[in-house]
Amino acid sequence: MGFDRFGLKSFVSETKVEDFVTYLQQGKIMTTRCKRCSAITFPPRIDCISCESSEMEWVEIKEAGKLVTFTTLMYGPAGFENQIPYTLGVVQFSQGIKMLGQIDKKIPVEEIRVGMEMKVVPIGLFQNRFTYQFEKA
Repeated sequence: MGFDRFGLKSFVSETKVEDFVTYLQQGKIMTTRCKRCSAITFPPRIDCISCESSEMEWVEIKEAGKLVTFTTLMYGPAGFENQIPYTLGVVQFSQGIKMLGQIDKKIPVEEIRVGMEMKVVPIGLFQNRFTYQFEKA
């Protein structure tokens, strides 16, 4: 039970931030913040990229962000062949973090616009696996 339950295809089974997947299972989108300098990073990290402290804490991402860019993939890498076409986007949140993720397939591509408000939501996949996606806010 760990990071091997994240996404459609996992290439690692363990990580020091495997609680990320447990939080997804609980319906929460979490990342880490440095207790020393307050830097927030995504993906979650065990060490701060700003001050190199190991004093990290989990914080929830609740608010909506703005879509900064997106692209639709017509060819999928290993493990994603059956998902194409799908749209990936980068959403920036008020804490300054940017997240890369798949945009909900229920949103028609012609409706997706840079600047639109999006929220990140956890989703369950198959066989007790979890990930997240962006939906309209």
